[in-house]
Amino acid sequence: MNLKNFTVKALATSFGVGFLPLMPGTFASFAGVLVYLVVKDNPLVYILVTVLIIILGFLVSGAAEKLFNKKDPGFVVIDEVSGMLLSLLFVPYGIKWVIAAFFIFRILDTLKPYPAGKFENMKGSAGIMLDDIVAAVYTNLVLQVVVRFASFKAS
Repeated sequence: MNLKNFTVKALATSFGVGFLPLMPGTFASFAGVLVYLVVKDNPLVYILVTVLIIILGFLVSGAAEKLFNKKDPGFVVIDEVSGMLLSLLFVPYGIKWVIAAFFIFRILDTLKPYPAGKFENMKGSAGIMLDDIVAAVYTNLVLQVVVRFASFKAS
C-alpha cells in the first residue's frame, strides 16, 4: 500500500476506529468527544481543528470510497468525528451538554432528517460528509435553544 492510500485509510477510519467490529460510527462519535475535550478550552484551536477535520473528511472520504470500491463504507468514520465537533461548537462546556450532544447527534445521524437523507444519496465525499454535517447542525441548534432556555429559567 502506498503512502497516499495509507494516509487516506488512516484519516478516513479515524486511525482505525472505523474498523472496530461493533458500532464504528458510535465509537467514532465518542472519539470526536475526546477530541472536543482536548481542544474545548481554546476556542480558536477548537474552531481550527473542527474546520481541519471537516476539510480532511471531504478530502479523504471520497478517496476512501474509491479505494475500497464501496459506496459510503461503514468504516469511513471521519464524518462522525467532525459531526460531534460541529455539534458542540459554541455550546458551553458541561458534561450534561456533551452527553446530550452525543445522543442527539447519534439519533439524528441515524434518522437522517431532511435534507440529510438527500445528501446521503450523493456520490463521493459529499454523500459521506453532508448528512453528518446536517445532523450536527441540527444537534447544535437544538442544544443552543435548550442551553438558552435553561439559562433563562435559571435566572
